[in-house]
Amino acid sequence: MQKKRIFSGAQPTGELHIGNYLGALKNWVALQEEYDSIYCIVNLHAITLPQDPKTLRQKTRDLARIYLAAGVDPEKATIFVQSDAPEHAELTWVLSCVARMGELERMTQFKDKSQKFGRRPIEAEKAHFEEIFVAASESNLENTNPPHNRRSTASFFQTLETAAAAKGTSVSEVVQAVIDSLQSKRDETRRSPAERASVGLFTYPVLMAADILLYQTDLVPVGQDQKQHLELSRDLAERFNRDFGVTFKIPEPYIPKAGASIKSLQDPAKKMSKSDENPAGSIFLLDDADTISKKIKRAVTDSGTEITFDETRPAISNLLTIYQLVTSKSAEDCVANFAGKGYGQFKGELADAVVEFLRPFQERVKQFDDETLTTILKKGAERARSIAQTTLVDVYAKMGIGR
Repeated sequence: MQKKRIFSGAQPTGELHIGNYLGALKNWVALQEEYDSIYCIVNLHAITLPQDPKTLRQKTRDLARIYLAAGVDPEKATIFVQSDAPEHAELTWVLSCVARMGELERMTQFKDKSQKFGRRPIEAEKAHFEEIFVAASESNLENTNPPHNRRSTASFFQTLETAAAAKGTSVSEVVQAVIDSLQSKRDETRRSPAERASVGLFTYPVLMAADILLYQTDLVPVGQDQKQHLELSRDLAERFNRDFGVTFKIPEPYIPKAGASIKSLQDPAKKMSKSDENPAGSIFLLDDADTISKKIKRAVTDSGTEITFDETRPAISNLLTIYQLVTSKSAEDCVANFAGKGYGQFKGELADAVVEFLRPFQERVKQFDDETLTTILKKGAERARSIAQTTLVDVYAKMGIGR
């Protein structure tokens, strides 16, 4: 009997945290025993926001090591880098022509990310002469100081005259160029974060749909925050199948009952995130023992003294969930273990449990050298492409653009 296929992936940005492990990677390892598992490093998704090329390249390989150290077996699962299979980008264009603007505008993650990452550090409200100084400095006028008094103002204008002479133009023309530059920047600051976000950030749910549909995926392990994107994938598949003939499988979500969304240690109202501005909210997979202990001891708690699972006390419930998942104990055993104990003792035992849980993982990360890693990723990309190409040929043929 042919196994059902699962597809999932993670971006090679930031640092993966224990929430990623407990909510995704740990499940991936278990799922590879039962399903035909395809696990991707989605580096094309990463470039929807500005990335340093050298850092992105290194983090892509580091993430592959983390997959392997977590227990993903390249003999049982397919591990590859998204950009090594160009079919992802090709199907994205096709699906972009099937998707509707209204569908993408409803994606809540675009709104969240564009608000967070769409801003630019431009100060629009500077004093008049200081604005001229800043813009002039950006125009390669060196050795200037902001004109905070009459003497420095005179010195500043002398600098402008020197610059004008060097450029063979007048001071007024230099000043006008500065004013034009400032106006352009002010116009930029008046745009909403969404207007300043990249088109890729807006359309990346379509790329996500292509990732899934290329492989005729049956199940997609997702957290609650990704269910909306999976629904878009399903909608696009159904629309394409209706308009061009049955081509894609309709994927279903796979959402673990426990650990699908580990919360921040500092704010249990939001999930633990590798992009959190407060690193104390996340336990990163490569944090050392001392760092882990400090983060857990500083974790926020709720009012009351009992250590139990309680939806009205999200901070303690979150910490207890982490303990349950790293120890593999039942919920009842976890609660019984801390009956009559205080928060201090609870946090101490939790820190010890997390450190011991991550220790073997951290040791395995170091075992995969560059040559071994390259071989695994190349083999994975070859298998992934063999599946993706079959799907894409069928898509093109049904749309009338294939050979």
